[in-house]
Amino acid sequence: MEETVTAPASKDAEKSVVLLVDDNEDILDFISDDLEEKYQVLQARNGIEALEILQHEIVQLIISDVMMPEMDGFELCAKIKSTLEFSHIPVILLTAKNTLQSKIEGLELGADAYVEKPFSPEFLQVQISSLIKNRNKIKEYFSSSPLLHIKSIAYSKADELFLEKLQDTIDKNIHNQDLDVEHLAEKMNMSRPTLYRKIKSISNLSPNELINLARLKRAAELLNEGNLKIYEISEMVGYSSQSHFGRNFSKQFGMSPTDYLNSKLAEKKKS
Repeated sequence: MEETVTAPASKDAEKSVVLLVDDNEDILDFISDDLEEKYQVLQARNGIEALEILQHEIVQLIISDVMMPEMDGFELCAKIKSTLEFSHIPVILLTAKNTLQSKIEGLELGADAYVEKPFSPEFLQVQISSLIKNRNKIKEYFSSSPLLHIKSIAYSKADELFLEKLQDTIDKNIHNQDLDVEHLAEKMNMSRPTLYRKIKSISNLSPNELINLARLKRAAELLNEGNLKIYEISEMVGYSSQSHFGRNFSKQFGMSPTDYLNSKLAEKKKS
């Protein structure tokens, strides 16, 4: 069984991956040079190339020009936001069009930010940093909060539906100690690489880490209800050893199952 996963550290972890999409080589190089100190930068010359890259790379953010051949930025944004595999990825659109209608179109397609050309590199850096940091904070809060539902890390309706199905699948099989990414991919009707990329991108966790976190969160719910003994809960959520369960719970949430149970009982007495 997987060990407990600690909340991802956004600063010390490996660099976030940013995908730049623009048919102008000079702009690609200009933005890449500015971002490479803080981010791992991938490049695509149009929307079709970008979608090909997304099939095999885990990307934290996309910056796309609007005016491009073959598939422009609006089409790319619409495709990303309507495709389950990618719908969680924030998109910044770059455009020389400064009309209000153009901005509205981009935002209606799901763009997370709109940056007009010419732009200052500092302004673009702030937009990128803000989007990535906000999402990392949500992921970290989800990992460290015993009763917070997985839907809290959804960024769109598509993500919410995916996460609800994922949670339901794990819940139905949570007693199974052998539940792993292979079982999960089969039950979700997704390929293992696709499921891995989606879960890793949306939560910063591997599927097995997410399964383990789901076990611990379900245990916290059962402890909160106060009707079962700790060893019973440990077995119900797929642990063969109560001591292993206790260690993982303490590492994840900063207190033992007994202390958590007592704190919840004390809260109920106060109310």
